[in-house]
Amino acid sequence: MRYAYAITGALLLSGTALAVSSHQPLGAQTAQNEGLQAAAPQGAPASLADMVEKLQPAVVNISTKQRVQVQSQNPFAGTPFGDLFGGGGGGRPQTRQAQSLGSGFLISSDGYIVTNNHVVSPGARGASVDSITVTLTNREEYEAKLVGRDPATDLAVLKIVGKKPFPFVKFGDSTKARVGDWVVAIGNPYALSGTVTAGIISAVHRSTGGNYDRFIQTDASINQGNSGGPMFDMRGNVIGINSQILSPSGGNVGIGFAIPSEQAMPIIETLRKGETVKRGYLGVQISPLGEDIADSLGLPKNSGEFIQGVEPGEGADKAGIKPGDVIVKVNGRGVNPDETLSFIVSNLPIGSRVPIELIRNGKRMTVTATVGERPSEEQLSQFSGQDQEEDFSQPGQQQDAPAATDDLGVAVQALTPTILRQLGLPATTKGVVIAGVDRDTDAGAKGLRRGDVILSANNRPTTSEAELSSIIAEAKKSGRSAVLLQVLRRGQSPAFLPVRLREK
Repeated sequence: MRYAYAITGALLLSGTALAVSSHQPLGAQTAQNEGLQAAAPQGAPASLADMVEKLQPAVVNISTKQRVQVQSQNPFAGTPFGDLFGGGGGGRPQTRQAQSLGSGFLISSDGYIVTNNHVVSPGARGASVDSITVTLTNREEYEAKLVGRDPATDLAVLKIVGKKPFPFVKFGDSTKARVGDWVVAIGNPYALSGTVTAGIISAVHRSTGGNYDRFIQTDASINQGNSGGPMFDMRGNVIGINSQILSPSGGNVGIGFAIPSEQAMPIIETLRKGETVKRGYLGVQISPLGEDIADSLGLPKNSGEFIQGVEPGEGADKAGIKPGDVIVKVNGRGVNPDETLSFIVSNLPIGSRVPIELIRNGKRMTVTATVGERPSEEQLSQFSGQDQEEDFSQPGQQQDAPAATDDLGVAVQALTPTILRQLGLPATTKGVVIAGVDRDTDAGAKGLRRGDVILSANNRPTTSEAELSSIIAEAKKSGRSAVLLQVLRRGQSPAFLPVRLREK
């Protein structure tokens, strides 16, 4: 989805054949296009030229010079011929030069610039940025310094080293943007500086999978090198910062994304002051309320988010939120794919107390939580507690189970002290252990395997095969086609997994 900026491109040239008649017949009619003036669509300007002429000087080209360490490819490294052939590298890392290219725009006369973080970040592991150069539309070049960056939202602020007043643009109000509004993007795709494209807003509040995604989607052409450049409304105000493209080929296919100004402005002001962006935090692990989980709980899908885990001592834990809860509202705002729990909480003031409406075992209740400060990404990865290589959503080590429970597709047996020792689990663990999995069921497709322990089903403890069968029977009787299992795998934290029942 996200592209570092290429410094090469292809320019395709095509010829046009023009047929000219050397003889005009007597009484010839006028040409079809003589005096023709096309009318602009209602609400659109006849031309964008005047607006673009005023805006272009504030849009800049941003390039970086980087050093990258690469491993020598000397095939004779480590042999007596290592110094004779292959340049004598000996297989040691070598430093190479690299460049990146992107766009940005000036937001003040004293030289502050907004761009994407990935435009001015090292393009590879082990790389470092030596310098940042800003080029104006009049080809004047200036050195720029990095003032601040926020990787979570892919924003960065630069400052030109220079004292002359610069042309700049101001932000507009992206909350008023509507699907179908005209927009203009200016940037430097494929190093073609000052390129202008126009289109409409295709969608708002679009998420591409990130915690803070709330993009404006547009069909205005955006390509590699456009990122960091501004998206303007028809009044010439910046309502978005071009950031990503969705493309199987790497080129424009009419799906581009811009960070809305309502989200970018407070972050930019924080970075401009040299401060670090702080975000709200509850201390929960969440999953979308997709079709399987929603079906297992008897809830409408995408109307809330499911709590997989709660971090001890954080705001959610102190408020009494538990794994298995479904949070549907925070501070009066509904939780859904457009307004995710992470996005809502991240924008709440740290230390504020907010009401949280949730569903637990089919019952609605409200708790009050105090918003904490989100830890660094490194600290959060330690809390996750799950080995990504053994994600339950991926196919795992499955085993055929001829005696598997017909509806669920697993064979289970009660936990014994011997089995607990073999699995390396605490003696206090309560549940049933999976003895086999039918490969042709949803349980098999989702990676359940021999040795996994089912702690509960539909939020009810399961300490025997009879209890599990009874819960499955009740789910079928109530019209549910899935059950929600809480599964414990050795070396991991318990995780909730919706499993569809076998269709008869």
